[in-house]
Amino acid sequence: MVNEPVWKQLREEFDASGITLVAVSKTKPIEDITALHSLGQLDFGENYVQELIEKQAALPADIKWHFIGHLQSNKVKYIAPFVHLIHAVDSFRLLLEIEKQAAKNNRTIDVLLQLHVAEEETKFGMDEKEMIDCLDHYEAQAASMTHVRICGVMGMATNTEDEGKVLHDFQRIYAVFKNLSQSYFLGKKYFSICSIGMSGDYPQAIAAGGNMVRIGSLLFGERQYH
Repeated sequence: MVNEPVWKQLREEFDASGITLVAVSKTKPIEDITALHSLGQLDFGENYVQELIEKQAALPADIKWHFIGHLQSNKVKYIAPFVHLIHAVDSFRLLLEIEKQAAKNNRTIDVLLQLHVAEEETKFGMDEKEMIDCLDHYEAQAASMTHVRICGVMGMATNTEDEGKVLHDFQRIYAVFKNLSQSYFLGKKYFSICSIGMSGDYPQAIAAGGNMVRIGSLLFGERQYH
């Protein structure tokens, strides 16, 4: 069941501020995605490769599919033909595989680098040093990596009710995003995405400078996991 009034409110708020709303549709049925798409929502986020493949085949071709979960290298080939944006690149090895599969499909795939700042060890992502190392490798092999394009940074805040801590985490991610834009992507307009914030903490993400948010439960209700 889609919460249409909330979607309209969020879209008005986000569109006015230049923020992209990604509707997180993982575990949600085709009918819910179709209902939201019919209202004008085009960006949808999925966490599971098999579920994404099935939904992409069944839904309209103009949907922009975001893969927002942890992506294993051996699964890239399945989404490479159509994925719009891969949010959570957490290693240079994964970047290489995305380049390989994008080239096979004669595409350029946009990606975000995942920064780990949260206190939970269960969250994936690189620390700032690992991200710098990854970008150094990327620049060194730039001539052979023409099918993958790094468009920004993605990250998650610590899972806490302390809004100050959440805001601080998001500010750290945004600071790294700005640093990279100056150090590695100066003048590159495509390096423009800071993907932070979800249903429970998107106000702090926007306050910190985020311009892409991933909203699920506010739009679709609580998830029913497999």
